[in-house]
Amino acid sequence: MKKISSVLMLLMLALVPVMAGDDKKETIVLPDVEMIDVPTAGILDYYGFMVKTRFYSEGGVLGSLNFGVLERLNMGASMTVDKLIGSASPIRMRRPEIKVKFRFFDGGYYMPATAVGYDSQGYYYNTVSKKYLEKGKGLYLVGSKELGVSNLVLHGGVNVPDFDNNYFFGFVGANYTVEDKLAFMLEYDNLFHSDDPSRLNAGTRIYITPYFHLDVGMREIGRNGNFPNGDRRKAERVVQLKYNTSF
Repeated sequence: MKKISSVLMLLMLALVPVMAGDDKKETIVLPDVEMIDVPTAGILDYYGFMVKTRFYSEGGVLGSLNFGVLERLNMGASMTVDKLIGSASPIRMRRPEIKVKFRFFDGGYYMPATAVGYDSQGYYYNTVSKKYLEKGKGLYLVGSKELGVSNLVLHGGVNVPDFDNNYFFGFVGANYTVEDKLAFMLEYDNLFHSDDPSRLNAGTRIYITPYFHLDVGMREIGRNGNFPNGDRRKAERVVQLKYNTSF
């Protein structure tokens, strides 16, 4: 019963802003600040606010908050709760992680919009090592640019997830938006190092309103194997609820 109550509370918090409505007249969707796992150079406006809830494998829930604290600076935090949904136990709440993004170039005719950021949120927490088996982005540099086709945007960058090893990883993604109602996302993450395999992710974003989005995605498509500690590594389905507003 506690798990059911917690899930209902999360859904109510996500849906209240939608049911309440919005007095704003704009119908154009806001820029995407992230896709499934890959960040973009998009940022929230000054005084902007975004709440995201991701439902992932084995009943886990990831919640995050992001704020537009300055004109070009976003800051936020995220936290995962394993086994919150379903009958499995025990429920485990993991430590909060931080995220920061600063967009220092808005882009031009030839050059992409560019941002630098830090995101420590990983996936698949290991209780023995007290680290995520899939590391967060860490320090990253990302660029986003619309290609020759309208509403087709390419994102790409490099990141250093672990300062102990100082390995550079890469990521690339693209999204195509159809009439501000539907977007298709494809990303290839965690590139350059065979000992930490790459990930192919895909998903669909439904713009229920310009400020409320529903994402349905698949992570690690075609992946079948084990993590270094022996845990199973396989494809997983994720669902995300995202709401954007401003103070």
